[in-house]
Amino acid sequence: MSECKTYYLTTPIYYVNDIPHIGHAYTTIIADTIARYARLKGIDTFFLTGTDEHGQKIEEAAKKRGKSSQEYADEISSKFKALWDEFEISYDKFIRTTDEYHKKGVQKAFLQMYKKGDIYKDYYEGHYCVSCESFVAPSQLVNDELCPDCGKPTRIIKEESYFFRLSKYQEKILKWLKEKKPILPEAKANEVIRFVEEGLKDLSITRTSFEWGVKLPKEINDPKHVVYVWLDALFNYLTALGYGSEDESLIKKYWPAKLHIVGKDILKFHAVYWPAFLMSIGYELPKVIAAHGWWTRDGEKMSKSKGNVINPKEVAEVYGLENFRYFMLREVPFGADGDFSEKALIDRINNDLGNDLGNLLNRIIGMAYKYFDGKITSKNIEKYFANELNSAREIVKSLEKTYLWKMQIHKFLEELWKVLSIGNKAIDTYKPWELMKNNEEEKAAALIGLIANLLAIVAVNLHAIMPKTTQKIALALGFEINSESFSKIMQDFLLEDFVIQKIPPLFPKIEAPLMKKVEIKEEKPINLITIDEFFKTELKIGKVIEAEEVKKSKKLLRLEVDLGEGKTRQIIAGIKEFYKPEELVNTYVCVVANLKPAKLMGMISEGMLLGAKDKNGFSLIRPEKEVEIGTPIK
Repeated sequence: MSECKTYYLTTPIYYVNDIPHIGHAYTTIIADTIARYARLKGIDTFFLTGTDEHGQKIEEAAKKRGKSSQEYADEISSKFKALWDEFEISYDKFIRTTDEYHKKGVQKAFLQMYKKGDIYKDYYEGHYCVSCESFVAPSQLVNDELCPDCGKPTRIIKEESYFFRLSKYQEKILKWLKEKKPILPEAKANEVIRFVEEGLKDLSITRTSFEWGVKLPKEINDPKHVVYVWLDALFNYLTALGYGSEDESLIKKYWPAKLHIVGKDILKFHAVYWPAFLMSIGYELPKVIAAHGWWTRDGEKMSKSKGNVINPKEVAEVYGLENFRYFMLREVPFGADGDFSEKALIDRINNDLGNDLGNLLNRIIGMAYKYFDGKITSKNIEKYFANELNSAREIVKSLEKTYLWKMQIHKFLEELWKVLSIGNKAIDTYKPWELMKNNEEEKAAALIGLIANLLAIVAVNLHAIMPKTTQKIALALGFEINSESFSKIMQDFLLEDFVIQKIPPLFPKIEAPLMKKVEIKEEKPINLITIDEFFKTELKIGKVIEAEEVKKSKKLLRLEVDLGEGKTRQIIAGIKEFYKPEELVNTYVCVVANLKPAKLMGMISEGMLLGAKDKNGFSLIRPEKEVEIGTPIK
């Protein structure tokens, strides 16, 4: 990867059904780190992020809030862009799928695939998950109804649809997956391969049940259809570079994408659907698709109902943005699920950053001024400490190829920290204060010079993750981090003589948690029953024959209800404040018919009416039209 002249990387475009959360921040910070590192190496880099704004889910969310779909999309998209700007994410372009140039690109791709014979018209009936914006095969359903990805109920939808011949590309996709090995980590690749081997069915790629989406090309002349949101969204990686416009110079320069970073829940769309679409229009496939895991909080799944969702902005404001970046990338192996805990964050700041990095810098600043008026030289380092220097150089030479480009950033940092360990150990072993006491000033100066060079090595490699912090370290060491200094230091260049600058401690010790304590709400468990248990309850349609108030009661009415049994039943119902007796006579009601009789106000009640009560009052549940008395409710 280091031989690349250009480097195009992307985040997924984030769905605007909600505000940014820690998962979005994690993805974007990873991408930003890779982009910054590539630029530091002098590689011409293009970094894309943005928002996905079409689909039924957006349309419904907007309606609930009394807004147009465009107004709602504008509102949420602006929150993503504002946060990335506040986080100083170094993106080159922020795309929105409501941008006109993007829509034109999607229509171009659709028409191209249609003319090629890869798109045809038919009908589709099946289980549709609105949350995931995808159809689910019956064999994949949980409990015959629930989406296997998000766990939410699906809807049975039957509608006219255009289909993409996904099955046509099954073998080509399988060959690409096995030969090119584009998916990281490898465990995720195996899951995708198994999915493809089970057989790909043609993909429904249009909808008629809602309107918020990209319309089909005018040439097809079918205005009631909108493009399936995933086909629409995936093409952003090309439209952002000019696909569908008159100027496609950026495509020629940057395509194919070197890296798509996605969450594991959308890997299938990127590793199966996307390459098939690209094959259809004749474009080269992406080089790497990297899928990361999800985040929990203190071992608990995050949810709004629990009140434990992490606001990344709040964490960054309290603990520092760059400390937050370091924690997220160091704490979790890429591809694995991560757990955010404030304790773990504080430990990383105090120990990794404070003790290992910050304290090492403070130690040599103190010693340099105590013994040499702040002057630091690289002379004689190789004379006295060649082993330490060479060990550090060997570590960093393998970092990029072995870990960074393979998305093992946690391991990259773990190995980099070994350089700091070499420095701290050298001070403890050689004891510069004793060297000075024994008139070994040359060796003491070389030791301090060694530490300064080790810190320089760490700073340039850590720069992509903590750019402002490492620039402060570099300036204290007499240089500025840029492509030139990065190249020199990585090529075994030693720092020129300089006077070290005194700087305030970079990582003040954190004594106690700084965020507001989160009170996790207990989620009420759903009292699930079996279908057999449900059928033990007999529900029937009844007709109210008589109704009167129960004397001396503020709540009760006495009803005579006909259930088609040859005689009426007496039911005592607490609905007096909501219904007058005369309103109920000759009306139909839903009755629990097999309850044990109960005594209320000295009267026997032989059943219970079904109703619902909320803040607006009580309402009986009734059949929408006249039904034969005694009809079972199923």
